[in-house]
Amino acid sequence: MKEFEEIYKLYYPQVYRFVMSLCSNSDLAEEITQETFFRALKGIDGYRGDCKLSVWLFQIAKNLYFTQRKKEERFSSENETELSNTPDVLNVEEIIENKQLALKIHEVLHLIPEPYKEVFWMRAFGELSFAEIGKIHGKTESWARVTFHRAKLKIQEEIQ
Repeated sequence: MKEFEEIYKLYYPQVYRFVMSLCSNSDLAEEITQETFFRALKGIDGYRGDCKLSVWLFQIAKNLYFTQRKKEERFSSENETELSNTPDVLNVEEIIENKQLALKIHEVLHLIPEPYKEVFWMRAFGELSFAEIGKIHGKTESWARVTFHRAKLKIQEEIQ
C-alpha cells in the first residue's frame, strides 16, 4: 500500500494534466484522475510491466474519459430523441423563468396521479437523474424516463 501511495504522488499530476488535455474541464479531470488511480489499485496485478507505468495509467484514464463521453453522448441523443418526438414539450428552464407558468404547473401537479406527480417533481425540481429516480422507486431508468414523459404530457393536457 505504501508503494501505491508513492505511485499516486509521483504520477497524479501527470495523469491529471493528461486528462485535462482531453477534456479541458477541471472537475471532470479530477474525477477521472481519481477513478484512474482507483482502477489502477484494483487492477495492479494486471500490470505486466511491458510498458511504463505512466503509459498504463494514461491508458486507463483515456478509456475512462472516452467511456464518460459515450455516456454523455448517449444521454444527450436520448434526450434529443425524446424531445423531438414530443411536440410542444415543456422546457424546465422556461418553466422556472416564467413564474406564472410555474405556478400553473404546481397547481396541475396536484391533479395528476402518482407516480407521475412524484417523478416529474423529482426530475424537474429535484434535478435527479432518471437512474436515481428509477432506483428510488425500485424500477429501471427506462421506467423513470417513460413516466416523466407521460407526466409532461398530462401536465400539457391540463394546461391547454
